[in-house]
Amino acid sequence: MTPVLLHSLPPLVEALRARGYTVVGPTVRDGAIVLAELESADALPYGWGVSTGPGHYRLRRRDDRAAFGHAAGPQSWKRFLHPPRSPLWTASRSADGFTVTAAPPDPVRYAFLGVRGCDLRAIAVQDRVLGGVEGGYAKRRAELFVVAVACTEPADTCFCASVGCGPAVRDGYDLVLTELPDGYLVETGSPQGEQLLGSVATEPASTTHVQSARAAVDSAAAHMGRSLPEVDLPELLAGSYDAGRWDDVAKRCLSCGNCTMVCPTCFCTTVEDVTDLTGAHAQRWLRWDSCFDPDFSYLHGGPVRGSTRSRYRQWLTHKLGTWHDQFGESGCVGCGPCIAWCPVGIDITEETAALAAPNGGEQ
Repeated sequence: MTPVLLHSLPPLVEALRARGYTVVGPTVRDGAIVLAELESADALPYGWGVSTGPGHYRLRRRDDRAAFGHAAGPQSWKRFLHPPRSPLWTASRSADGFTVTAAPPDPVRYAFLGVRGCDLRAIAVQDRVLGGVEGGYAKRRAELFVVAVACTEPADTCFCASVGCGPAVRDGYDLVLTELPDGYLVETGSPQGEQLLGSVATEPASTTHVQSARAAVDSAAAHMGRSLPEVDLPELLAGSYDAGRWDDVAKRCLSCGNCTMVCPTCFCTTVEDVTDLTGAHAQRWLRWDSCFDPDFSYLHGGPVRGSTRSRYRQWLTHKLGTWHDQFGESGCVGCGPCIAWCPVGIDITEETAALAAPNGGEQ
């Protein structure tokens, strides 16, 4: 289907909700742009942008009414497909024993509005990790409708261009929008996308619209201020086990796990069992965990990675190195929240550049 021009977003959101989707998209809340259910397009962050840097994130007013003129905030789409905490089963005791009941399936059908190229790659990474197992993720993913947005204004912490994840949107969507001064250039990526777009009023896009959209995305790629070093990162990290740079970063790292919480691809979990005071009812929950938690690698006698140095080295080496061995691709999509939401401003691009330097980051 050739590109068309959509003049406003309310009809699109209304069409999705009319089909039974819970529409999730960006909105302003608690001093940040977060992802939440949208009851209408009016909740989108029109006219809001963000200022980011290492350990820095602030909202700022834009000079226009752009709905998608911002970069990734403290949340990723992962929290809806792979929730931070979800029930697995409940057990009830009786005189005859006990009964275990599996948690009911999630009835929600999601439509994501505003998914960037880096986000789509992250979802694809999660598909490799979680999509092959029957359960909540597979169901939510199978019913997902994706309205992607080509990024035209990267934040200072973005580096998706250097890892091939953006700012253009290439695949994995039902519809993709590019925001223009007079509307949204829309292209379809699936039969479901074509069907939904057919229910919304649009007009043919002019050659000028198409060229302007392509130019805006190309400009965004050219204006990213960060990048990962152009070296074989798995080989680099495999050979950096004893690098002095790990001591340097350990002096700054709080081992708080913020980077893993905001990362759209981190998938580590644990289970927790809870019971009521009577002992007659119990529940098992699946919840996110972090490799920065000392107890994450706990075995009999203590944790395998007992130091901050070893935990940060594990995270970075897995993300950029051994992830290739497991899944055939990198675990980093260049989105940047791990930089912005690190309390001490540790920058993954700076750390890898230091390891790639001739002295291996030695001071």
